[in-house]
Amino acid sequence: MTMISRVLLAGLVASYAYAAPSALSGPTVKLGDATFVGANLGTTQRFLGIPFAQPPVGNLRFRLPQPITYTNGTYDATDYGLSCGQQSVDLPIVTGLVAEAADFLVDTIFGKVFPDQEDCLTINIVKPKSATSKSKLPVVVWIFGGGFELGSTSMYDGGLIVGRSQAIGQPVVYVSMNYRLNGFGFLSSKEVKEAGVGNLGLHDQREALRWIQKYIGQFGGDPSKVTIWGESAGAISVSLQMLANGGNTEGLFRAGFMQSGAPIPVGDITHGQKYYDSIVKDTGCTSAKDTLQCLREVPYQKLKDAINNTPSIFAYQSLNLAWLPRTDGVFLTDDPLKLVQQGKVAQIPYITGNCDDEGTLFSLANLNVTTDAQFKTYLKNTFLPGIPDSAVDQIAKLYPSDVTQGSPFGTGIFNALTPQFKRLAAFQGDGVFQAPRRWFLQYTASKQNVWVFISKRLKSIPILGSAHFTDIINSYGGGEMGDHLIRFANTLNPNPVIGYQWPKYNLATKKVATYVEGLIPVVTGTDDFREEAMKYLTEVTLAYPV
Repeated sequence: MTMISRVLLAGLVASYAYAAPSALSGPTVKLGDATFVGANLGTTQRFLGIPFAQPPVGNLRFRLPQPITYTNGTYDATDYGLSCGQQSVDLPIVTGLVAEAADFLVDTIFGKVFPDQEDCLTINIVKPKSATSKSKLPVVVWIFGGGFELGSTSMYDGGLIVGRSQAIGQPVVYVSMNYRLNGFGFLSSKEVKEAGVGNLGLHDQREALRWIQKYIGQFGGDPSKVTIWGESAGAISVSLQMLANGGNTEGLFRAGFMQSGAPIPVGDITHGQKYYDSIVKDTGCTSAKDTLQCLREVPYQKLKDAINNTPSIFAYQSLNLAWLPRTDGVFLTDDPLKLVQQGKVAQIPYITGNCDDEGTLFSLANLNVTTDAQFKTYLKNTFLPGIPDSAVDQIAKLYPSDVTQGSPFGTGIFNALTPQFKRLAAFQGDGVFQAPRRWFLQYTASKQNVWVFISKRLKSIPILGSAHFTDIINSYGGGEMGDHLIRFANTLNPNPVIGYQWPKYNLATKKVATYVEGLIPVVTGTDDFREEAMKYLTEVTLAYPV
């Protein structure tokens, strides 16, 4: 478990704008008329905190990201830029062994405090020290997770990926970007829809990908060999980038790698109206003729305080998030599940998969649901408001209160924190993570090369099992998943010449790589668990998207 502390970084940052050129020494790169000075670290070079778009401040708040022009000067690129505005989180109150398990993940992911500011659209590059502008190395672009509400590039050390890629003889260039989060990046309402400024966080990611096309050659990367990669909200982002523009990648990336994320069952951007109205009220913009323009003029901290008054990822409603991508008519021209059904998906090779117990972490938020009746009430009134009683009854039948069928899966009568905890965990994990992945595969696996994984490692963590985020250790910690990623970025095939051969996924056999603990770390399994239940959840969320 100590590997997590190795993966996550301190988050001490410095603004590029206040560099002292005379004090800088290190590798340099020329971008436009500006010189950025990075740092050497072992066999890598790092260029951190470079702005990739104009600061989204003042009248550029709640507007699409604008391209940046670099002017004369020398700038410090040795530290991460400040994070984008973070939404505060009220962590679940748990005790004993449960608290220890929760601390491992909850505090690690969501309990970090990152210095933030509105001028936050920065990009980071880690490259092999030996790479030159002629190297043409594959590029892996990391999109961090955090429920679209919080998170930062400074959580993840790209040097671990680059160093490992050098060690196995398949070097890559690593890139990560900040993007606007919560109400700053995913404001949702009729006003936002009419202005055409929805899903700004996704637009930020797209702008970063355009920046990569323009500049990554300076760092030794090949702009024609970009793989976009993410976990959780980052993986969902990867999938939505594949759906944008009718599935036309615009040459921005050639492959995708998704850990615990797929096109999510969301509906129209007006479904977030109540949260928009809430921050309008809390910022004193209610009487304004143009409430969106009023929000652009509100002081940063006042707006952030209003966003903090909306439900966070560990609120009672849990994964029915307040701030997340929704159908805006611009970036997402229809509900994501429907775009998948329509075949409007980039036909590129991709890897996708899940942890076995995706829902346990988030089910700590509703421990007061302890009876069958409360479970049904939670479904109908909180998690999927508006679904008919018949749907509630069928979901309750497919996800019974029998703890031996709940998540953490395969743990029998153990880990039943409450009479409904394992049931809720199974339902949430399937509804938000596993079922959307299955839907995505149903419409793409016969058209492009696809590999699928299930991570069953760390199953022994009390209460949480193989929880959401636990596979990060395998990708950033020098494990098999990291090697699969690196080989995939290089050759569009995750398999080594000698060793375990991960079969391509097809709808007939549904074979997947299963990461397990023991002498044989990866085995082949079948993606056929809870098929009836997940199929029904997709039918319901197609009809009643959040």
